[in-house]
Amino acid sequence: MSSVNAVLRPIFELLLSPFRGLPSIIGLAVVSLVTAIAMLLIFKKTSNQKAIAAVKRRIHACLFEIRLFNDDLRAILRAQAEILRHNLTYLRLSAVPMLWTIPPFVLVIAQLQFHYGYQGLEIGEPTLLKVVLPNGENDASWEEAPRPGLALRAPDGIRVETPGLWIPSRREMDWRIRAGSPGDHTVEVVLDGQSYSKTVTVSNEVTLRSPSRLSRGFLNQLLYPAEAPLPAESPIRSISVAYPEASVSVLGWPLHWMIVYFVLAIVFAFALRNVFKVQM
Repeated sequence: MSSVNAVLRPIFELLLSPFRGLPSIIGLAVVSLVTAIAMLLIFKKTSNQKAIAAVKRRIHACLFEIRLFNDDLRAILRAQAEILRHNLTYLRLSAVPMLWTIPPFVLVIAQLQFHYGYQGLEIGEPTLLKVVLPNGENDASWEEAPRPGLALRAPDGIRVETPGLWIPSRREMDWRIRAGSPGDHTVEVVLDGQSYSKTVTVSNEVTLRSPSRLSRGFLNQLLYPAEAPLPAESPIRSISVAYPEASVSVLGWPLHWMIVYFVLAIVFAFALRNVFKVQM
């Protein structure tokens, strides 16, 4: 999974780079349009279009039957039963293209989350950097967990304001850091003579932000693809930066980016289905 993310990250950064300085809604609209076209093409190629058109005609015929014989209870019940049966057939016919659509859709959403889901730090804005260690095999209880020899090194653009706060119950060390200059900065966590890097993004543009760098694992890389995983031999479970969550302004209303993305993709898909001659 990490190799797939290594390919997807630069592709998405390149594709979204023209929209970095623009409002989020513009980039999301373009991405939603591309997604809708891709979904239509996949649906057209992987579905039985003739069968879908036929079952839709049967559903419409049943609806007309209900309207024409609205005083015949038996006819209405029979038509409703037929509508239910045809809907089940439609769902069966739609299952195959949906299975083809879901995997790439999940990868796209995972990449977009780390462009549109978080705000970058502002200059002078403080935040927390957290390091989580695995549970100690020989620790009798969390109260007896020894304080690890963790250290944090920061570049000139990031200021470390507090010494590390060790929380034994969470196996977690926290530092408060403050952004000093814009750009992508790299801090280093040092443990047992080995250093492990973590990016910190100070920018209000739409760009890639990685809130967490996690240990290796398929699920970790599927959910957090924005940064390469920690080395396999790393004694650290995760390194995280607390970015504030972002929202997209639509007519003055702040909405989660996924809502905007899904709604626009659906609207574009239905608007273009006749252009691409797709039965949905």
